Amino acid sequence: MYQPTDLKKGTLIAIDGQPFRVVEYSQKVMGRGGSIVNVRIKNLITGAVLPKTFKGQEKIEAAEVTNQTVQFLYSDGTSVFFMNPTSFEQFELPIAAAEDVPKFVREGAEVQLQSFDGRVINVDLPTTVPLSVEYTESVVKGDTTSSVQKDAKLETGIVVKVPAFVRIGDVLKIDTRDGSYVERAKE
Repeated sequence: MYQPTDLKKGTLIAIDGQPFRVVEYSQKVMGRGGSIVNVRIKNLITGAVLPKTFKGQEKIEAAEVTNQTVQFLYSDGTSVFFMNPTSFEQFELPIAAAEDVPKFVREGAEVQLQSFDGRVINVDLPTTVPLSVEYTESVVKGDTTSSVQKDAKLETGIVVKVPAFVRIGDVLKIDTRDGSYVERAKE
């Protein structure tokens, strides 16, 4: 159980059986009346962000969110399949719950699953992932010094805008938050 003053940014709490993460925190100290804590919390299931106020000595339940490392196996378009690498147990999630996984994660790579009350609430991708270029147009000689962008199809099938110097076979770092090119991966 948390006190209102324990609620710092990133703290996981449970309200009415739903898991929330604190995204903003501010505290007002009242003269003799104690303090008031205003927070903005994000529902980890629906994604809704809500304001909430806690007073004095209220008790706030901690959310029991567990992380599990799993291996991404494949996607069939309607479901995404994972395997626990230690127990070899396989399970699937609907594509709506893990839609970014097939776009940014190679088959066989590991990701983190977050669970609350035995059900998966989030697939936690790394901020950047290395992906190799399957196809991109060749560039005209002498056109590589400007900031010309071109399309590149990556090994997972997504198409991103990349600088003109990128060639087929290059390994690129891609930002999983917006699907943008970051840099060429270091060898």
